[in-house]
Amino acid sequence: MPLDITGTRLRNQRLSGGRLTHPQDVVRWLGAVQAQDYAGAKWALGLRMQRSADAQIEAAFNKGKILRTHVMRPTWHFVTPADIRWMLALTAPRVSAAMAPYNRRLELDATVFRRAQRAMVRALRGGRQLTRQELKVVIQRAGVHADGVQRLAHIVMQAELDAVICSGARRGKQFTYALLDERVPMSRPLSRDDAIAELARRYFTSHGPAHVHDFAWWSGLTVADARAGLEAGKRVLAYDTVDGRTYWFPSSVRGPNKTRSAYLLPLFDEYLIAYKDRSAALDVSRIAARDPFSAPIVVNGQVVGGWKRLQNGSSISIALTPFERLGKRDVSAITAAARAYAAFVDIDVELSWSEGV
Repeated sequence: MPLDITGTRLRNQRLSGGRLTHPQDVVRWLGAVQAQDYAGAKWALGLRMQRSADAQIEAAFNKGKILRTHVMRPTWHFVTPADIRWMLALTAPRVSAAMAPYNRRLELDATVFRRAQRAMVRALRGGRQLTRQELKVVIQRAGVHADGVQRLAHIVMQAELDAVICSGARRGKQFTYALLDERVPMSRPLSRDDAIAELARRYFTSHGPAHVHDFAWWSGLTVADARAGLEAGKRVLAYDTVDGRTYWFPSSVRGPNKTRSAYLLPLFDEYLIAYKDRSAALDVSRIAARDPFSAPIVVNGQVVGGWKRLQNGSSISIALTPFERLGKRDVSAITAAARAYAAFVDIDVELSWSEGV
């Protein structure tokens, strides 16, 4: 039987069958969850839980059961407290190297970062949590120029990468930062080889079938490191070759869930963003037809259009734009997916379909 790439990915990513109980369970299973779109990232977790609500995930975040920080590729991810230290030790040097040219243009160097971080530590010590703008005042009082959105963002990002700060609880709609050493219990460090092996195991178990270049893209590691991690984890993985490419997945995997399903995925969901090659789920000839700011509608593993959330006072309107006319069964499944989203955010939702559906 040929490998069903999308069906098996849906199952391993816990989108179909075998959903998890708590937000931290989802983050731990996936290893890390891209989270620059905070509202969308919460929905990404909710989609993979047995029963979920936006408020439940918000509470877990505020309690520090899941953290949001820069850890892989220069963007935010959700990670668990148990994983943040060894992941940062492994991936932060690569992210820092990628950011170095931008830091030079902003006249940021190790001396500036040290001075800013010493000031942050003094200001946050004792469990204090400050917003980015409050940290800006602290940094400037220490003699570090922090005007301009980019310069301040890079100073704070480097403090995250250096394991000085991480996310605190939200204050209303504002994000705060806390000292990582006060918010995260100490954990056993991993050697670099063990960390690469563990990250590879997490990735191919939760995201497989995937090939080694997908893992290198997702993790930000070199292809050589990605191959080493895969080699270390082969004992719990199986593989298949499709169109000349070798795909790895957990050896214990059962057949994919054959139930026809539809999902309104968030914009940066792991189902697409975690792979360098997304052609199994997204027809490349349709990429130009999709609004880059719309999130994907997925039916039976395939992206069939896009959706946008529009806030209308106390209600939400969801604009749905399929690539082509859909059958009644697909329209019904997508409508059910929209109702699931409405239940998650606990707000009335009105659907708006593009003309011709």
